[in-house]
Amino acid sequence: MSRILATAGTEFRIALRNRWVAIAMVLMALFSLVLAAAGSAPTGGLGVDRLSVIVASLTSLAVYLVPLLALLMSFDAIAGELERGTLPLLLTYPVSRAEVLAGKLIAHLAVLALACAVGYGLAAAAALWADPAASAGLPAMLRLLATSVLLGATFIGIGYALSALSRRPSGAAGLAVGLWLGLVVLYDLGLLAAIVADNGGWFTVHGFPVALLANPADAFRLYNLSASEATAAAAGVGGAAATVPAWQSLTSILLWPVLALALAIAAFRKVIP
Repeated sequence: MSRILATAGTEFRIALRNRWVAIAMVLMALFSLVLAAAGSAPTGGLGVDRLSVIVASLTSLAVYLVPLLALLMSFDAIAGELERGTLPLLLTYPVSRAEVLAGKLIAHLAVLALACAVGYGLAAAAALWADPAASAGLPAMLRLLATSVLLGATFIGIGYALSALSRRPSGAAGLAVGLWLGLVVLYDLGLLAAIVADNGGWFTVHGFPVALLANPADAFRLYNLSASEATAAAAGVGGAAATVPAWQSLTSILLWPVLALALAIAAFRKVIP
């Protein structure tokens, strides 16, 4: 544990030096405040508290921004050290590769959790200042914060795997951007096109919910929308939150970080500095 924490401390100081902490906090705070101001408008028509509607809006933000920040922080975690020549030196110390990745994961998750806490906290404070009754949505906000960290852990682990497989920062960056576009943007468009083509057939009834749960970003969105009791504020694929049991999406959210880290460790073991 001491070796893991030492690695985590080093990585966190590197993140501070590279301005990743400041960048992540500013982005989350800025977008969260904008959504807090704009996303609370339909509360009267939906019959839910202001903060629950803001949580629904923040879910749509987090499903795009959290994976992107996670991949940007992690894509050169291995390839960058390999290119700079520091990885062979690091591996000469009595520390396993799994411990190296665990230390990096703790540091990067700390940066992401801090950014989410600041952004969501400002949005919650704005909602409570405007309407004290919005405190009814605090449990949904806490669930959003916890699951955002889990979603970030998933994409950080995937970023480590891409970094180890590509072995060059430029290649890892390209793979990270392609993965983000595929899983977060194009995946849902493909599902919607499949539903239209299926026209109420087997895929719409049985395959569609499974396809949503197979994507960590969609599982995150489904769980938080159903938990916030503001599904009426969602549209598109997010509108399926009422049809998928919350325990299924939560199980997907919990399993994906473990699978991603296992994949990263397996890929890292094949890197021979």
